[in-house]
Parts: sequence; C-alpha cells; structure tokens
Amino acid sequence: MNIGFVGLGSMGQGMAGCLLGGGHQVTVWNRSQAPVEGLVAKGAVAAASPGEAVHGDVLISMLADDFATRTVLLESGALAGAAQGLLHINMATVSIDFAREMTQWHAEHGLGYLAAPVFGRSDMAAVGQLNVLVAGDAAAQARAQPLFDLMGRKTWSLGQVAERANAVKLAGNFMIAAAIGAMGEAASLAQGYGVEPAVFLELMTGTLFAAPVYQGYGKLIAESKFEPAGFKAALGAKDVRLALAAGEATNTPMPLASMLRDQLIDAIAHGEGDLDWAVLGKVAARRAGRA
Repeated sequence: MNIGFVGLGSMGQGMAGCLLGGGHQVTVWNRSQAPVEGLVAKGAVAAASPGEAVHGDVLISMLADDFATRTVLLESGALAGAAQGLLHINMATVSIDFAREMTQWHAEHGLGYLAAPVFGRSDMAAVGQLNVLVAGDAAAQARAQPLFDLMGRKTWSLGQVAERANAVKLAGNFMIAAAIGAMGEAASLAQGYGVEPAVFLELMTGTLFAAPVYQGYGKLIAESKFEPAGFKAALGAKDVRLALAAGEATNTPMPLASMLRDQLIDAIAHGEGDLDWAVLGKVAARRAGRA
C-alpha cells in the first residue's frame, strides 16, 4: 500500500519502520526532522507538509493529543485535500469527544476513519509487538488488518463505534497509572521500615504481581530510572484527565483517577513532566520525605 504516516515520536518512528519492513511505500511527516531523516534512510519518502502525506491509500496519524491532531490534520487543511476513499487510521490517544468529532468529520467528507490506539512502549513498537485496539467500520478494519499485523502482536476489535477503542485505551492507561502509583506508595511504606525499595519490588513483581506492567515499571521505580522516558509523565497526566472526563460523561465516579491526576501534577510541578511516568514512584517517596 501507499501509506502516509504523520507523527514520528518515540512510538511513531518504530511503527512506521515496521510498515517499511513489510514492503509498503511510506511517506512520512513530522515537525522535527531527525526522525524523518532516519526513516528516509530506511526507504521512506519525506513529506514537506502534512498535506503531502494524505494522497495515498491510507493515512496513519500518531500525534500527541487532540490539539496536535486537530492542528496538523484539520486546521492545516491537510485532510480536506485528501482523495475520496482515503482511510485515516488515528492511532493516537485522544478524548472521547474528539473521537466522535473525527468520526463525523470523516463521514461528511467521504473518508474512512478508524480509531486504533495501542498498548505498548517504544521498544515494542520498534519490533511490531504492540497490542492494537481498533473500532470503526468493519470493512475498513479488514482493509487495515495487514498493517496492524506488521505493527502489532494482536489486534483487538472493539466493534464499529470508533470511540469505543479510545474508551478502552483511556481505561487501560488509567489502570497502568494506578499500578505505578500503588507500587510507589507500597515501596515507600516498606522503605519506612528499613526494606530497600528494590528488594520489596523484586519480591512483589516476582510473586503476587508477576505481570509485565508491574515488572517493567517496578524495575524502573527500583532503579530510579526515569530517563529516557518511554511515556512521559505529562502525557500520563493528559490521559488520566481524559479518563476522568470520559467517566464524568457516563456518570462513572473515578476517585482513584483523581488522586493519580494530582500525583502526576505534583511531578510536573517539580519539573518532572518529561520523565517517564514511573516517576510516580519518586512522587510517593518525596511525599514520605524519602526522596
């Protein structure tokens, strides 16, 4: 396929690389040029503007948030100039309201639209091991499946209402934040009684919580390794806020999410917004006077 790819952050670079490895023609655009140059060296074509990336069969966008997606694709006029029948796969984590707006906008302009956010960090993106959450038109999903097979280990279809994929992504990211926050507070509690956080976290993630999220983030907390960020605390705060908004829209109380939002704001207030959101462990230690 002839694919346009917009948004080459830590995730997008690896995802676009997997598509190139699958033999597709990929035209890439990004605000900063270093990721573009890296992919051009692997066979991609550089687009001078977002509009130059929307003239193929499929457009994949992996931008930071609602604002970036709106600015780059809608307000720039890039999507308005797309040919009828283009399939846009939005793989970013966006709000439910924006997902609905994008679904309607594409329908009105004769373009296909799928919401397909992912679970996984940048190292998994680079080797095509993401979990892809997709929702939208069934025929469009079938058309996109060969691309998902290159970028992910498994595709989870969540029906034909696009916003459902975004709701699941927000709910999942909330659960990850809760796991990180719980490990940080528990490790700080154990430390208060003379048990080193690394010892405590190795014990817990090797027994009761022997799961990838606990093991991966537990190691980062134990080692105080928050750079380079696989997922920035500022983005985590954004996602928790979006989860809270999604909950409010359906009268779903989320008191734990409110506390996690405040902890992430604490990190940002201390200049840690660009660190990995495992820094929640540091926030817990700092509140206990141990960091």
